[in-house]
Amino acid sequence: MVKSSWTSALPSTVEMVEVGPRDGLQIIQEFVPTEKKIELVDALFASGVRRMEVTSFVHPKFVPQLKDAAEVLAGIKRDGRVCMAMVPNMKGAERAVAAQVDMLDVIVSATESHNRSNVRRSIDESLEGFVPIFNLAKAAGVSVRASLATSFGCPFEGDVPVSQVLSVCQRLQELGVMEIALCDTTGMANPVQVSKVVGACLEEMPALQWVAHFHNTRGAGSANLLAALMEGVSIFDASIAGLGGCPFAPGATGNVPTEDMVHILHEMGIETGIDLPSLIATARLSEEIIGEVLPGQVMKAGRTCDLHPMPPLDS
Repeated sequence: MVKSSWTSALPSTVEMVEVGPRDGLQIIQEFVPTEKKIELVDALFASGVRRMEVTSFVHPKFVPQLKDAAEVLAGIKRDGRVCMAMVPNMKGAERAVAAQVDMLDVIVSATESHNRSNVRRSIDESLEGFVPIFNLAKAAGVSVRASLATSFGCPFEGDVPVSQVLSVCQRLQELGVMEIALCDTTGMANPVQVSKVVGACLEEMPALQWVAHFHNTRGAGSANLLAALMEGVSIFDASIAGLGGCPFAPGATGNVPTEDMVHILHEMGIETGIDLPSLIATARLSEEIIGEVLPGQVMKAGRTCDLHPMPPLDS
């Protein structure tokens, strides 16, 4: 008997959720002017991105880079795209709803230590605090997703049992979340682990939409992408040019670069709806805006299909 190819398990299309303007910019020390943030968001949407985490309504004391959240949302060209904002608490949710976001992203960690480091609360306190946020969102007609930080490992506690991940996810589902992003906050995941965690989540809670959010801290992002694809995930977070990192997680670097992820997906025959040349140009724009060399590879090496003239041979 000839076994079917493993490629038969891959989806035909993938939704890319751009998180660079939030997850990426939050760690930049020098304030990026509001008009430059708007320019970056507009360029990302113009390249074909349909959903983006545009900003975060966190207290400026903790993330001063995103103090202009409402101004950015007011200035961008939405044109039917989905604008998402991370909210740490009820006050942030109220500000986000007032700014007319389309989706709220609440964050909780799979481990107590990281949750306290990140939002100064226990997991129970975070989940209890989500109740009024969900009520507000329902009344405003705004959907809610949750990002589960440290789903694949914690910089303070190490390995995170799958049962612990499932427990928090089940409580989020009971609250009414429609989508959960499993986040590799400090790039501790490996493909076998990704298969176990993602597989268990999809099996236990098949009604939810599942997102994979991989940081490329140790260079395993693309391998983890493939593992998640094979388990049935078809929505991925990514950050333009690999921008970013978490200010509350030691050693965290940016997500897998959006353009690198789109490139490998397209090479595998998986559609994203994104124009890759335009996205690469946007990655280069992000470098200009930040004023730093960013880790994206495809914007440096070019696409696989970008061939070069053969050099003249010595006579």
